[in-house]
Amino acid sequence: MLLASATKLAKAIRDGDTTSVEVVRAHAAHIERHDPFLNAIVESRLTAALREAQEADAARARGDALGPLHGVPCTIKESFAVDGMPLTAGLVSRIGTRSTRDAVAVQRLRAAGAIVVGVTNISELLMWMESDNRVYGRCNNPYDVGRTVGGSSGGEGAAVGAGFVPFGLGADIGGSIRLPAFMNGVFGHKPTGGLIPNAGQWPLPGPDAMRFVTSGPLARRAEDLWPLVRVLAGPTKESPEALPITLGDPAKVSIDGLRVLHVEGNGLSRVHPSLIAAQERAADALAKRGARIERAKIKGLSKSVLYWAALLSETGGEDFGRMLGGGTDRVSVGKELVKLALGRSAHTLPALALAAIEVIPKMLPGDTKSMVREASDFRRELEDRIGDGVMLYPTYTLPAPHHGVALRRPIDWAYTALINVMELPSTAVPLGLDANGVPLGCQVVANNGQDHRSIAVAVALEKSLGGWVPPARIFAD
Repeated sequence: MLLASATKLAKAIRDGDTTSVEVVRAHAAHIERHDPFLNAIVESRLTAALREAQEADAARARGDALGPLHGVPCTIKESFAVDGMPLTAGLVSRIGTRSTRDAVAVQRLRAAGAIVVGVTNISELLMWMESDNRVYGRCNNPYDVGRTVGGSSGGEGAAVGAGFVPFGLGADIGGSIRLPAFMNGVFGHKPTGGLIPNAGQWPLPGPDAMRFVTSGPLARRAEDLWPLVRVLAGPTKESPEALPITLGDPAKVSIDGLRVLHVEGNGLSRVHPSLIAAQERAADALAKRGARIERAKIKGLSKSVLYWAALLSETGGEDFGRMLGGGTDRVSVGKELVKLALGRSAHTLPALALAAIEVIPKMLPGDTKSMVREASDFRRELEDRIGDGVMLYPTYTLPAPHHGVALRRPIDWAYTALINVMELPSTAVPLGLDANGVPLGCQVVANNGQDHRSIAVAVALEKSLGGWVPPARIFAD
């Protein structure tokens, strides 16, 4: 039960082979036993979830119409509004802030029958790849508690990777779905910009950047990604950025003859040999199924950080340093660094560093505008190179690093960040474990509106290479 996909669990509940109560209880017991070591779920609602599971079983007994996720447990990133649950985004000044309604994406999951068992850990104000904050503390990796879970949807990655739930909901503006999925050995899908509504999250960027940030699923099994995208996708008046995008069908994507662009690096940050080898195995697996593999180096990828920073800067939006300061005055980075050294700051070092450097693009408006034009040209080039195929591309430069190491490699997240500002869909695919038992993986990137292609490739790779490997330290018994 703790290994099954949401799709299979929902079918078993509908068919009467199990009950929602049994499914939720099994996952709740697993959470209660192992989450104290991980700190993935920052507030649970297990009692309410069991009550909702009883209601789900009663609905089946009555013969009510059942949704595609009927009776299946899930978790939600803490920055999404979940009625009655905290909504702090890891900011001390927001302690005590609670939601009085559900975000649009949460509404849609509940309408499909999903049962929320808790909300999960994040990085402070969602802007770093280590899920650590002064409200909830640090989240630990289920494969090695000394390693990061990624961010900012790190608690989601850890919860799904540990088998606490079959799927969860995250959001991504620079890799915040794909990095946690990669580092915790599960699948994650960053959709085409505008496919899934963002309304009901806090914080969100300005309106011009709303298609750079995307909500999407993390799942332990690839077969759940497309049903979840279908449940979550579609416009709503609450999210002006959400577009009526016509969806394809992964089942109609043939790997035989599919063009696969195999790109091993961005020319700026070197990728660990274990990840290059894993991506090579993925390419070989697709080739054995008839895919046409084209190895390529794309020069413009070396400017990924510049493109990401310039395009986000151009959109304006709320000042990060001001949000850290509580919404009125910018946080005093110098004073907070002194307090941090004394153990008295309400902020984390990555958040303060980001507040310090965010002003740099604003000091160079001419350079920024030139870089925006260059980035737009590069987007067209990248779309032409991918065409009607997909691109295999690293998610990060090394397997999940130990806590704190990412600060010494401050631009390595560029591998995921670029894809956001290009507004392209990308699926993080697990590719087994390295010699230390830490997850390996890569991204599968498709063209705008072609989410079904990257997900179809993820499904094929899971069949060929195995997908999620349950962490031995948690599933040993």
